[in-house]
Amino acid sequence: MAKNDAQPRIALLGFNLESNRFSPVVARKDFEEDFHLVGEAILADAAKDAPRVLGTLTGFIQTMNGSGSWTPVPILMTSAGAAGCVDHAFYLEVKDEVRRLLEAELPVDGVYFSEHGAAVSTEITDPDGDLFAMVRGLVGPDVPIVSTLDLHANISDTMVDSTDLLISYLTNPHVDQHERGVEAGHAMRELLAGVKTEKAFIRLPLVAPNVTQLTASGPYGDAIDLGQTKIDDTIMNVSILGGFMQGDTPENGMAFIVTARGDRDAARRVCRELAERTWNDRHRFVPQLTSLDDCVAMALDIGNDASKDSILIADVADNPGSGARGNTTWLLKAMHDAGARDVILGPFFDPPLSAEARERGAGATFRAQFNREEQSEFSEAWEADAEVVSLWDGIFVGRGGATAAGRRVDLGPTAVLRVGTITVVVTSHRKQALDSAHFESFGVSVVDARTVIVKSRGHFRAGFAHIFPPARIFEADLPGLSTPNMKNYPFERLPRPIFPLDPDATWEPPTQ
Repeated sequence: MAKNDAQPRIALLGFNLESNRFSPVVARKDFEEDFHLVGEAILADAAKDAPRVLGTLTGFIQTMNGSGSWTPVPILMTSAGAAGCVDHAFYLEVKDEVRRLLEAELPVDGVYFSEHGAAVSTEITDPDGDLFAMVRGLVGPDVPIVSTLDLHANISDTMVDSTDLLISYLTNPHVDQHERGVEAGHAMRELLAGVKTEKAFIRLPLVAPNVTQLTASGPYGDAIDLGQTKIDDTIMNVSILGGFMQGDTPENGMAFIVTARGDRDAARRVCRELAERTWNDRHRFVPQLTSLDDCVAMALDIGNDASKDSILIADVADNPGSGARGNTTWLLKAMHDAGARDVILGPFFDPPLSAEARERGAGATFRAQFNREEQSEFSEAWEADAEVVSLWDGIFVGRGGATAAGRRVDLGPTAVLRVGTITVVVTSHRKQALDSAHFESFGVSVVDARTVIVKSRGHFRAGFAHIFPPARIFEADLPGLSTPNMKNYPFERLPRPIFPLDPDATWEPPTQ
């Protein structure tokens, strides 16, 4: 079918992985646990009331459906969420499968990627760019390629050069996935009608720790808000990507991509202005965290004084959404030893412990060993007497405006344990706490708790906003695979010098 035909054929693809280089390697099993869909299974899932695929894909499909005739050509969509590097052999399997399936469907009139953008393999630092370039080589230079990206993507020149338009999320927590898919759908219609894009790209020597990348307020939100004021008839899209520092890649660094309708100079002017403004604001990207001792002291105080408001403590250093394991016991042990009252914690990833609880049954008491089979310098084993409060299959639908809102969530067989004064939600699948449903779906009341501890970094803020305003949320300064403290990582590939790891890092704007 020729380009610009009344019913264009649009290929649908997606490889979603946010790689923490310091976490265990992932392969097929990990992707299948989240989702690995091929061909018509993609469309079938996207049509469900609670799909597993990202909201960007459903937004794109709905917009294309509502804006004219088209033929979706579903190829492959897969995701392992946030985890370690992908095994390169498995990545090559996915790449070869995409090549084979796409070649069988050629020609196509457009390509849409529902992508993350921060993947790393055990052998290469830019699988996303590698996949984009391969698809560009297959479809040719004139077929529009549009991709949505997580704002934690690490942007390479190859990613920019191989596509016509990159659209990143504008919100963190990511509550605008559907809207960005809608934007991609409208943009695809423009490109199919003949609009040509010109792009400008700047990467700063600035790696913003993840807790400084919230968008409701703060330096990152200010940068994104300013960027959106530049959208007009010429500037099609402004994407500012904070990146993902734990990827430890040469592509790390806050990225600015400005896409214009045919006006390269306009794109460059806007891109330079935004990058300069942000660089001059760089000192605001130094994180402010709360010590373990202070977290415990607050929990004790609030547990003993019913007149005070409850608090939420984010275990940001052990966030499965940043590739951590979700099984460190620093806060659990400290709260237990101190006897802090009415504390709930979760989700704690420990399949053997969940299985033992199921074997013993609800109401049983036993000596629970946390991290029996998965131990590291961060995830040490710890024992305590526990009671099995309840047992669940771990499946529910996300809600509360969070990233998982309306999507099916599967935590695997789940046990609620009472460990002294602490209630712990123990899961078999590694997931971050995205909203209060991660507790309430298993009979654990968030509103009745005095201290809520979540294994999450920032996405929980949208899902718990109806209970906890920002002033009652505290980010703990602890060891872990996703700690915002850059000095805790043995970086090897990060471009240096880079702020704030190197406080004296410098940058000069491009001259053209």
